[in-house]
Amino acid sequence: MKQLLVLVTAFVLGACAAVGPTNYGPADQKGFGYEETRIEEDRYRIVYRGSGGVPPEQVEDYAMRRAGEVALQEGFTWFRVVVRDVTRDQRGGVTLGAGVGGGSYGRRSGVGVGVGGNFGKIGARDYFTVRLDVLMGAGDAPDDDDVYDAASIVSAIDAPAAE
Repeated sequence: MKQLLVLVTAFVLGACAAVGPTNYGPADQKGFGYEETRIEEDRYRIVYRGSGGVPPEQVEDYAMRRAGEVALQEGFTWFRVVVRDVTRDQRGGVTLGAGVGGGSYGRRSGVGVGVGGNFGKIGARDYFTVRLDVLMGAGDAPDDDDVYDAASIVSAIDAPAAE
């Protein structure tokens, strides 16, 4: 039992070390990073997928930053978030369980008391994806809580460069 615990602990620690923080940049081979899709001339869908362990707030900040960058690249000065969707996916980890029972063996029988348990997923990581549908504009921005100045967002949200 002690060897199993050591093996599981090594596996969990190895899994934790395998996934580092998300760097800001276009989606990589594993799909982590940003993607944008032009829906109409002034409407885009921005998706940012964070690697395991990156908090949802940081993933949302990166999606907002990318929306600001796209707005500026396309000649717009502001954008309105029309749809904001955050999803969580849990991957990896190990599930451990235990059980005890009894049975009948021909002329002999045993009284069984069943005990079961599930210790949950150990070492699982949360992966967050943020999807923003944004409407972009130029000139005076509407006075609305969901409208953001593109240049201000880009300068306010620090994003480490992709390696």
